[in-house]
Amino acid sequence: MVIIIGAAMLIPASVDLYFGNPDWLIFTQASFTSIGIGGMTCLACRSDIGPRVTARQGYVLTGFSWIAVSVTGALPLWFSSLDISFCDAVFETISGLTTTGSTVLSGLDRMPPGLLLWRSIMQWLGGIGIIVTALALLPMMRVGGMQLFQMESSDRSEKLSPRMRDMCLQIVVIYAMLSLTCMVLYRIFGMTWFEAINHAMTTLATGGYSTTDQSFGKFAGNWPLHWVGTVFMFAGGLPFTAYAVMVRKRSIRALFDNQQIRLFLLVSAFFTVLLTIRLMQISDDGLWASFTLAAFNLVSVITTTGFASGDYLQWGPVAVMLFFFATFIGGCSGSTAGGFKMFRLYVVFSGLRAHFLRLRSPSAVTVSYIDRNEITSDIYSAVTVFVFLLSISYIGVTVALGFTGLDLITAMSASATALANVGPGMGPIIGPAGNFQSLPDAAKWVLDIAMVLGRLEFETLLVLLLPAFWRD
Repeated sequence: MVIIIGAAMLIPASVDLYFGNPDWLIFTQASFTSIGIGGMTCLACRSDIGPRVTARQGYVLTGFSWIAVSVTGALPLWFSSLDISFCDAVFETISGLTTTGSTVLSGLDRMPPGLLLWRSIMQWLGGIGIIVTALALLPMMRVGGMQLFQMESSDRSEKLSPRMRDMCLQIVVIYAMLSLTCMVLYRIFGMTWFEAINHAMTTLATGGYSTTDQSFGKFAGNWPLHWVGTVFMFAGGLPFTAYAVMVRKRSIRALFDNQQIRLFLLVSAFFTVLLTIRLMQISDDGLWASFTLAAFNLVSVITTTGFASGDYLQWGPVAVMLFFFATFIGGCSGSTAGGFKMFRLYVVFSGLRAHFLRLRSPSAVTVSYIDRNEITSDIYSAVTVFVFLLSISYIGVTVALGFTGLDLITAMSASATALANVGPGMGPIIGPAGNFQSLPDAAKWVLDIAMVLGRLEFETLLVLLLPAFWRD
């Protein structure tokens, strides 16, 4: 992973060299350093056994890989012409790789193209890493109920099977093709090629980094462009295994046979209708403009992308509450989106239904399914643990941010947006019209931990703190 990050740095290095920006040398040095360290580590750890990873090794590999690539990716930002601190460089990198989209940078419109491109590349690569982690490692490690998505046969043996590796490769190709399609459509509907390339990468990754401080507000009134963004943000929030099934069956209906996707559509449509009604109450915009703005901003938040087309906090308290709830919900499992995830929401609803049925008929046997997979007791237990860890983490991060001097609204929203990997928070400081630059360094380090914790589904990192985990 460090080698991949290092090799990717050569792309912005080439762009800066073409435009005569001196940062090309920083990117080149950081690239060679990363490739060298990663290469030497690979050579030192060569084995003839093959790429077998057990669940226990998966926890260590996942946690330390994200830490390693976060520090590596921060190098060109730290030594660049931006003149930012190491704390800010790491924050920007972790926010990019976890596809959170929170930023400490301003003046993006005047920033060198190489640095803008690097931010987008980090989010695009982060999206790839998130999908592969969700498909290959989290089910094997039985994190947060993700074992429900474990593939059949050899995957039950806690090893990465050739079938899983083939599936991951196929999904990477689909991810790249969707990104390319998004880029072309952005260009057709009004963006420059540079804007289209950057926004396409951060749209499919549901990351939200932009090339301008205004985010999508720069393209206000360009409704076709907003709909391109809405469609591809939504596409990034869908399970990429469903795309693979759709390609194999050669039928788009395969997408809508997925219960996660149907629930995602229902929840998104419900919130969008409520926000459209609210917008028509407070503005003179017509139905189409209100519906477009509501859909774009809602999909941006619920998929944890973080693009903003104006300051939706000015839409009134009802809209603020809806956006706050949408922050936690998130997209589908197996997507680039963060949050609670639709499959867990479905499991919670199924558990409540089964509970009420047992209240009516104590002797009744109730069995729930999602996409023909039985929701077993260990799935319910895993989701319950996830809800508990999410709640405790939210309280803990909020209190920790309070100790750094943040006010209650900023602390609560920053905690939510970091753990759910959304991006913008609430309030005048870190809302859609602000950024995280003015926060104290201590708060940024807390949010760094929260972003990685939320992206890796809590258990993946927290289990490393148990002394028993390290014993033979």
